[in-house]
Amino acid sequence: MKLYDSIGPNPRIVRMFMAEKGIEIPKETVDLRKGENREEAHLKRNPHGQMPALELDCGNYLSEITAICEYLEEKHPSPAMIGATPEERAECRMWTRRVDLNIAEPLANGYRFGEALKFFEKRIPVAPEASPGLKMIAANRIKWLNEQMADGRDYICGQRFTLADTLLYCWIDFGNQVGQPLDQSNANIVAWFNRVAARPSVRA
Repeated sequence: MKLYDSIGPNPRIVRMFMAEKGIEIPKETVDLRKGENREEAHLKRNPHGQMPALELDCGNYLSEITAICEYLEEKHPSPAMIGATPEERAECRMWTRRVDLNIAEPLANGYRFGEALKFFEKRIPVAPEASPGLKMIAANRIKWLNEQMADGRDYICGQRFTLADTLLYCWIDFGNQVGQPLDQSNANIVAWFNRVAARPSVRA
């Protein structure tokens, strides 16, 4: 296998997931700033031109971080980062979906349509007028999640660290760097963020 890697939160999620599981895969860097992800070679790996992509031993390619991480979990089930039982896997998938749709996507597009508009307007359809509203939605959903974690959970799925935590951490950390800082009044999320930041895998 080979991981086609780059800057950005999505490839980081996969690297962090792999680090938590102790998986080593050869990597090849794709230069986003030069637009290599929009060139023919990468479009054969992922016709959306997005990152990351995983080349399988059979020569096929996987893209989309959830699909990649699910595949790696099936190939390397221990330690479980999605779940060791049907109930654990369903819980992690539920929270991963919530984080992805309600926080990561609006946060990402708030940035793409706002601060990064000049970079993205020649690459993808953009809606600059939507940027403020998308940022508001992401902030609101983080506040909602903060309230859900008021029951003393160490991580999103209780006491176990999962893909949902990896996804949320990488996107909140990205938001901190691009004009969408974590509101410190979300005390449960702040404590959770600091807890995750202490894990060695964040340096992957």
